Amino acid sequence: MDFLYLKALIQGIVEGITEFLPVSSTGHMILLDETVLKMDEDFTRVFEIVIQLGAILSVLVYFRKKVFDGVFITRSGKFGIDFGTPGWRLWLKVLPALVPALVLGALFGGWIQDKLFNPVTVAVMLVLGGIALILVDRPAQSKKDAVRIGSIDQLSYKRAFGIGLAQCVAMIPGTSRSAATIVGGMGLGCSRELAAEFSFFLAIPTMFAASAYSMLKSGLDLECTQWIALGIGFVTAFFVAWAVIAVFMRFIKNHDFRGFGYYRIILGIAVLLYFWLK
Repeated sequence: MDFLYLKALIQGIVEGITEFLPVSSTGHMILLDETVLKMDEDFTRVFEIVIQLGAILSVLVYFRKKVFDGVFITRSGKFGIDFGTPGWRLWLKVLPALVPALVLGALFGGWIQDKLFNPVTVAVMLVLGGIALILVDRPAQSKKDAVRIGSIDQLSYKRAFGIGLAQCVAMIPGTSRSAATIVGGMGLGCSRELAAEFSFFLAIPTMFAASAYSMLKSGLDLECTQWIALGIGFVTAFFVAWAVIAVFMRFIKNHDFRGFGYYRIILGIAVLLYFWLK
C-alpha cells in the first residue's frame, strides 16, 4: 500500500474517533501532522476538510430520525414545511446557536489559523479544556441532572445562543468543539445527554459551513493518488465516527466526562514535554 494511503487511513481513523468526543480532533490532527504523518501542506488542508465532512455525514445518518422528523412532511401528513414538527423545532433551536460561530469565524478565523495553529497552543488548550470538563461534571454537579433541562423542547433560545457562544472558544485549536459545547450546555443547565446531543446537532451546520469556506479557499487541484487518499480518509472517518457516536451516546447515560478531562490533561502535558525536549 502506498504510504500516502496508509496515512490517509490512519488519519481517517483518528478523525472518526476524535471529532465528536470532547478531546479535540483538530488538536490530534495537528499533532499527527507535526510528528509522524506529515503530508504536503496544501493537500493536508483539503484532506482534513474532506475527512471532516465524512464525520459530519455520520451524524446525519445516526440521528436521521431526529434531524429529519417532520422537516419535509407536515403534521397532517402532507409534503411541505411545518415549523411545529419535531425536526423543525430542533433546527430552530440550532439556528441561534449557529450565529456566533459564523460571525466570529468570519472575523477572526484567518488570524486564528495563522497565529494559533501550533502544537503549544493545542497542548495548553487540551489541559485547560480537561480541567473545565472535570469541573463541570464533578459528582456533586452530576447529581443535579434529574432537575436539569433534558430535551430540545425544554431548551430556550437564549440558552441555545449561549451554547453557540461557548462553541466559539473551539476556534482555538486544542479546545474541541464538542468539549466547548458540552461544557457550555451543562454550565447553562442542560443534562449530560442533552448537552452531548445538542453538540452533535450544532456540529452539522457549523462544520458544513467551515468546510465549505475552507474548500473554496483551498481548491481541488489534485493528483489521482491524492483523490484516492481522500476517498480512503472520507470513508474511514464516516464509519469510525458513526461507531464512536453510537458508543459515546450509550456511554454517557451511565458515565461522566471526567475521564476525557484527565485524558486531555495527560496528553497536553505529554505534548508540552515532547516539544520542549525536542
